[in-house]
Amino acid sequence: MTTTEPTPDATRPGATLLDDLRAALTRYVALPNPETADAVALWIAATHAQPAWAHAPRLVIRAPEKRCGKSRLLDIVEATCHNPFITVNSSPAAVYRSVSEDPPTLLVDEADTIFGPKAEGNEDLRGLLNAGHQRNRPAKRYDATNQRVESIPTFAMAALAGIGAMPDTIEDRAVIVRMRRRAPGESVDPYRHRRDRPALRVLADDLRAWLRADLSTLEAAEPEMPVEDRAADTWEPLVAVADHAGGGWGDRSRSAVLALTATAEEDDGNSDRQRLLVDCRTAFGDETALPTAELLHRLRAMEESPWREYGATGLTAMRLGTLLKEYGIRSDTMRFPGTGQAKGYRRADFADSWDRYCSEPPSKRDGEAAGGAIPLRRARSA
Repeated sequence: MTTTEPTPDATRPGATLLDDLRAALTRYVALPNPETADAVALWIAATHAQPAWAHAPRLVIRAPEKRCGKSRLLDIVEATCHNPFITVNSSPAAVYRSVSEDPPTLLVDEADTIFGPKAEGNEDLRGLLNAGHQRNRPAKRYDATNQRVESIPTFAMAALAGIGAMPDTIEDRAVIVRMRRRAPGESVDPYRHRRDRPALRVLADDLRAWLRADLSTLEAAEPEMPVEDRAADTWEPLVAVADHAGGGWGDRSRSAVLALTATAEEDDGNSDRQRLLVDCRTAFGDETALPTAELLHRLRAMEESPWREYGATGLTAMRLGTLLKEYGIRSDTMRFPGTGQAKGYRRADFADSWDRYCSEPPSKRDGEAAGGAIPLRRARSA
């Protein structure tokens, strides 16, 4: 029996294609919010029109811990983007030679093998990913055989998945997706490459047919941007695609820009962060809020915890804030009975992360292990 390959449909409205793409993303991946889903859909669509862009935004898919869905999201990106080129075990020379005037979409999983502290021998690939954000930034290599300098194109959109933050040189040029572990009650459909990818490639073909028919229009587009400078360069292709699609996607794209660029987070110490979450849950006990100084006191007092010797003087307020902000947890100024106004943390701000990353609730014995600190009375915000 013979099968007929589906023909790309260039007649489907762009907004409908983006709706279908977004639905596919949220079917298989639990994304953190609607704005992120919109942004990823637009980034994928923009890969199909790379010859139109002056900048090639990166897609950084990062997570604080394992099992947050980053590799699954990269699977869906691979199935729906333009000409995916997975760089696992690819030599830098092979990657360089694969970048052309109509480049592939570079996909890198486990990006810590390129940028992490144990990464070695990937200087050329790091250089490509840094330089390839802007058109006309070729790499120069000397060809000893022919005794001449070669210009090698670097311009290509790239998606990178890994644990923790990427280097500033990457994240400053990226749409950043902060994945998180699924909470109890959150569910997605299982993705099977052989079963599910063919339908997604049909969608990719439809996106290509739609956008390739209007490359000149997209190249000339100057969408109104809600951000400036490098952020505008990075997001402009996505907003241009959204405006071209219509159907409310223009407004949604700008909302996504503002939501995803509102905070630039950067830290390290991934396993330390998860341990800190667990220990903070123990330290809080039944309190609704704790001054930062008291939270630090309880953390340092825990037996067999690293916080007493975390750094030269133990865990500090600044380091505590840095470790927690990947989860969106920040201190605030509050008024505590008996101690007055002080910086502190609210229990409610931890609840979502505790559900996602801490599998078991603390026991009564855990509460006793908080170093015998005298519990504060319940605090209220100022």
